[in-house]
Amino acid sequence: MSSNRISDENLPAEQESAHAEVERADDPFANPGMPAHRPRIQDIDERAAKRSERTVAGFFTLSMLATIGFIASFVAFPIEKIVYIWPFGHVSALNFSLGLTLGVALFAIGAGAVHWARTLMSDVEIVQERHPIEATPEVAAKAKEDFLLGSAESGFGRRKLIRNTMFGALALVPLSGVVLLRDLGPLPEDKLRKTFWKKGLMLINQNTSEPLRPEDVTVGSLTFAQPEGLDDHNENFNNEIAKAALMIVRIQPEDIKDKRELEWSHEGIVAYSKICTHVGCPISLYEQQTHHVLCPCHQSTFDLSDGARVIFGPAGHALPQLRIGVNEEGYLYALGDFDEPVGPSFWERG
Repeated sequence: MSSNRISDENLPAEQESAHAEVERADDPFANPGMPAHRPRIQDIDERAAKRSERTVAGFFTLSMLATIGFIASFVAFPIEKIVYIWPFGHVSALNFSLGLTLGVALFAIGAGAVHWARTLMSDVEIVQERHPIEATPEVAAKAKEDFLLGSAESGFGRRKLIRNTMFGALALVPLSGVVLLRDLGPLPEDKLRKTFWKKGLMLINQNTSEPLRPEDVTVGSLTFAQPEGLDDHNENFNNEIAKAALMIVRIQPEDIKDKRELEWSHEGIVAYSKICTHVGCPISLYEQQTHHVLCPCHQSTFDLSDGARVIFGPAGHALPQLRIGVNEEGYLYALGDFDEPVGPSFWERG
């Protein structure tokens, strides 16, 4: 019995090619093959390879310089310095310099690595068939062999300039993160123990910006004050007022239960820190019949007729009192600073 089918090996070349194309058309996932490998200029010209090596080293060196620039910018520029940079306008000199230098440092490492891979590392296509997840000893040995071969072909050991500059760039970049830890804030030293108040400073009404006289404070009223000389246009105003904010009430002297509170007052006028000793919220609610003040954040309640002790809520201790008197001109003034740190408890307290 004869057959009309002709084996593929007996087909003419043209028919064989056409037959293969038909097969590929029938199978969209057929392997199309790979184009012939074309060597790069660096593969055949050592001078071109040296140029690429210097380019990669240049990128890594630029990264090192940018990292050093990052650290220098952090030290050199004060946080309040504003500069004009076209086209961004007025920006923080510190933020702009940190972003620019860190961006250049990271970009240069990436650009150097990409240029190294594209021009100097081996670009020979390697086909690896899929295999089970668990490698056989033969595959493990082959992987090790490929790794060593790739390491040799990358020139990592032979091209010392690239290797050394890359190590330098990678070693310096993490310093950026270490330096940023400094931005968690300056060391407190004794700043939390002291406020703007000192002996002789008059009590200034925060609403009128005028010095307070005893007759300005009536029984049942709540007045907020700040130290004389503390200007709200000062760049450090917020930090200082956060510690020095004062509330003033007038209580009948016979209603004051705490002996020291009475001694530190003037004709029943008492001055206490406005900053709650729980988490530092400003106290603003006063009940004149009971002489209680309430923090609106977490309802800590203090008795201003009894040394501002805590009678309710999560606050840990009484409000600090400011000793006051009247100067020769008849204005209320401070006789010193608070005798303890204001606001929430902190690790230096005690």
